[in-house]
Amino acid sequence: MLFDDTYLTIEEPTEGIHRVSGSKFLSFAYPIKSETEIKPIVAKLKALHPQANHHCWAVRLGYDQSAQRFNDDGEPAGSAGRPILNTLLSKRLTNIMVVVVRYFGGTLLGIPGLISAYKIATEEALTNAKVIERTFNDVYRVDFDYLQMNDVMKVVKDQNLDVLETQFDTTCMLKFSIRKTHVDQAEQKLRRLNGVKLTYLHSS
Repeated sequence: MLFDDTYLTIEEPTEGIHRVSGSKFLSFAYPIKSETEIKPIVAKLKALHPQANHHCWAVRLGYDQSAQRFNDDGEPAGSAGRPILNTLLSKRLTNIMVVVVRYFGGTLLGIPGLISAYKIATEEALTNAKVIERTFNDVYRVDFDYLQMNDVMKVVKDQNLDVLETQFDTTCMLKFSIRKTHVDQAEQKLRRLNGVKLTYLHSS
């Protein structure tokens, strides 16, 4: 196995709170699957907390955890988004977003104080989260003639493919999801069937 197709994330959204020197840091952790979810989450929290001074966040995505983004939202560079991201890194979590909403309490915390506050706030939200292990999957589409139904369905059963959608007529279509580390064997078996067209759609 060249890579591990499992990853750690959180089961459902959680919240936390950290107070220091009058400032209040509200933290919100979300399991996510794509970058398209970032803007709506930030917009929702800004609408819920319009009086807050900062809405800082960090995101990790992908099976190699290479997609990483963070935003300091007006805090000094590296004092907010980076410590949030570093906390996700230290806990080996991915497909996750954490937003920390800060209400300024009138006392400047300095860079070290901010780094500590955003780190602790992130940990507070994650302490309340249930960490789960998931697998990275690939989604494929198979097109075939009705007469090949038995052959295709045998592969589906033997390879334990997760069928997402089917369309059975004179010509048939089936969409399935499979763990990344199991793709090669299933792909070979399906491609051996005459007239069967296999198309990679996306990862999930």
